[in-house]
Amino acid sequence: MTSSFPIRILTLFPEFFDSPLTTSLTGKAIDRGNFDVELSNIRDFTTDKHNKCDDLPYGGGAGMVMKPEPLVAALEDAREAIPGAPRILLTPQGTPFTQSLARELSRGPGMILTCGRYEGVDERVRQNWIDLEISIGDYVLTGGEVAAMVIVDSVTRLLPGVLGNADSIAEESFSESRLEYPHYTRPQNFRGHEVPEVLLSGHHGKIAQWRRQKALERTQNRRPDLLDDE
Repeated sequence: MTSSFPIRILTLFPEFFDSPLTTSLTGKAIDRGNFDVELSNIRDFTTDKHNKCDDLPYGGGAGMVMKPEPLVAALEDAREAIPGAPRILLTPQGTPFTQSLARELSRGPGMILTCGRYEGVDERVRQNWIDLEISIGDYVLTGGEVAAMVIVDSVTRLLPGVLGNADSIAEESFSESRLEYPHYTRPQNFRGHEVPEVLLSGHHGKIAQWRRQKALERTQNRRPDLLDDE
C-alpha cells in the first residue's frame, strides 16, 4: 500500500466490494490515490485442504463460529502491512458508529476492518486481536461486509481531496450536533411549490441565519436527542 491512508478489509467474500469500490466518488478517490483499499480473503490464511474458516460452537447451539487460526493470521498480516492501524471488528455488539467516530478514524494511520460472519468470531480473537468493535445500528446483517463499506464511505469522504468542495463537510448533518438545513434548486416554482424567498434574495447574512434556524427546527422535530447531548 502506498497511499497516506491505507485500508485493509478482511472478509470471506471479497467479491462483495467489486462494485462499491470502483464507482462514484469512492472509485475516483482511489484512482487519485487519496486512499487505498486492499481486500484480504480470510480463506487464504487457512492451512487445511478445504479452506475451512468456521466450526461448531463449544457448548452447542445454533449456527457456526469463525475459527481463530485463519482470522488471527489475517489480522497479523494486516497489522504488519499497516503498523498502528486500529483492528476493527464489525459486530452488532460494538460501539455505535457516529460522525465523530468517523472523524477520529479519518485522522489515520489507516484502518483494518474485519467482517464477521455466521454467529460471530471466536471470543479469544475479539479479546486479544481486536482494538475496536463497531456497530452501524441496532439490527443484524448477514455479515460485516455492508458495515465495512459504510465505514469506508463515511471515513474516506473526510480525507483531504476526496470531496470536491470541502466546505460541504462542515455544513452537513451531524457536523455540529445538528441535522442539515433544507436544500432547493431550479426550477424556482415546481408544480405550485415555491423556493423560499430568502434564498433568492442574495443576502448572505439572512440566508445563513435562515439556514441555521431551519437546521435547529429540523433537529428539534426529528432528533431532539442531538440537542440534549450538547
